[in-house]
Amino acid sequence: MTQQRESDPQTTLLLLRHGETVLTPERRFSGSGGTDPELSDTGRWQAARAADSSLLAAASVEVVVCSPLRRCRQTAAAAARVLGLDLVVEPELREADFGDWEGLTYAEVRTRFPSDLAAWQASASVPPTGSSESTADVAERAGRARDGLLSRYPGSRVLAVTHVTPIKALVQLALGAPGEAIHTMDLSPASFSGLVYQGATPSLRLYNDTAHLR
Repeated sequence: MTQQRESDPQTTLLLLRHGETVLTPERRFSGSGGTDPELSDTGRWQAARAADSSLLAAASVEVVVCSPLRRCRQTAAAAARVLGLDLVVEPELREADFGDWEGLTYAEVRTRFPSDLAAWQASASVPPTGSSESTADVAERAGRARDGLLSRYPGSRVLAVTHVTPIKALVQLALGAPGEAIHTMDLSPASFSGLVYQGATPSLRLYNDTAHLR
């Protein structure tokens, strides 16, 4: 990141994790290489609550972007309707490809691929079994998505609807933390997080806010 200047535009990225699918409560791996599930009834309720939240209303969002996966497009569409904005799909915001772990619970992966799971959690450069995409790779493309948004919408307030791994990666990058730090972060379905960039210099303002779901 470059050094902050007062003349640099201040751009807000309000990050919203998609609502639940049928896989979410069971903590099953659900990435870009899986079945692309839609929102469950609970997920649709969560998306509606996020769209009608006071936090989103106060954010004065000007642009809505989202991952191409169905659960994010459905969550983002609810917000875009309330905001009266078009929806822009950003492919780089898709979830990680979890390879052979897709659809499995953590417990099942721990049983079937114990050494691979341990290596993945210990190093951001190790991909899941059967995948070519490591956590570091996801962070790299999430960073490209961030840079593209900062370039296209300088000084704007952008709502980005995406997944667990890209959101954690953007926070990890903003904090300058090691890639493995994402495994120490918890992120709830339909939660808001927020990053503000003065030019390219980040500031974490919000993380895992779920007040609208209470």
